Amino acid sequence: MLRFVDHLVYSTPDLDEGIHFIEQRFGANVFPGGRHENWGTRNALVSLGETTYLEIIGPNSERSNRQTPRLFSIDRIDRPCLVTWAAKGSNLTDIAIAARSAGIDLGSVSHGSRLLPDGNVLSWQLTDPYADRMDGILPFFIDWGDTAHPLAALPAECALLAVNLEHPHAQRAELAMKAVGITTHVATADAAAIRATIRTPNGIIELS
Repeated sequence: MLRFVDHLVYSTPDLDEGIHFIEQRFGANVFPGGRHENWGTRNALVSLGETTYLEIIGPNSERSNRQTPRLFSIDRIDRPCLVTWAAKGSNLTDIAIAARSAGIDLGSVSHGSRLLPDGNVLSWQLTDPYADRMDGILPFFIDWGDTAHPLAALPAECALLAVNLEHPHAQRAELAMKAVGITTHVATADAAAIRATIRTPNGIIELS
């Protein structure tokens, strides 16, 4: 499964507090990402390999509309946690159509962007990040196209070693994952959960 992971989404009700927690736990540098103007969010990144990263995302406190963003469960959580993940993809419309034929709604394909700290804009295509996708266990898909990958200039201080998925309907989740081209085990549990094993300067840790 690891070869499919573009990034893990670590939502937090307060971005600065989420960044501080990851910095202390990992002993690694967290780099500013930018602002998602349409979503009302800001993010920061930790490299987990050449083309894989941890996205820490929270409300953009600088925006004039202070309503808590709905994206990635930010309006529902009271502590930072892994809520979903993004899979590498291309021809996203074809992926969404294939998923729909298997009864999986990835939503429509749209364009996303964020304003970088240096004033440049990073852009991409993605399937609908608001779609439920079995409580976030199924990924949304992202295609960076011709734009530079967000990790292009970041040092790789950490490495993603494993991602374990849990869901009350584990067999259905596995079949849904297979329908979008990903074969992986999903463990049965009382609630949906994503658990990542990461090698960091502070040792091997589990993030959930």
